Amino acid sequence: MKPTAPAVGKPDPGSAQAIAYDLVLAKGWDEGQYSCLVALWQRESNWNTFAMNPTSGAYGIPQALPGSKMASAGADWATNPATQIIWGIGYIQARYVTPCGAWEHSEQNNWY
Repeated sequence: MKPTAPAVGKPDPGSAQAIAYDLVLAKGWDEGQYSCLVALWQRESNWNTFAMNPTSGAYGIPQALPGSKMASAGADWATNPATQIIWGIGYIQARYVTPCGAWEHSEQNNWY
């Protein structure tokens, strides 16, 4: 049985989660995919733009390793949640196809 993320409501306007919600729907993914993304990044960074893993050095909302990888989405990668989210969604699509694919991998391996 595949792990599923708990359903979440619509995010607060202007929040990082609202940016992600709009981008997820723009990809043609549904609200179930958004719920997986919320759960994944809640676990990874608590949706903190400045989150840094003290062990690995992974950075930002999507916990990019190294954080500078996100420069491919914008020069403001270290401080802009939208840039981080754009990069993170692209990473997830390239590696796991969907946020729920990334969530499933994270549930099984404790990383994505």
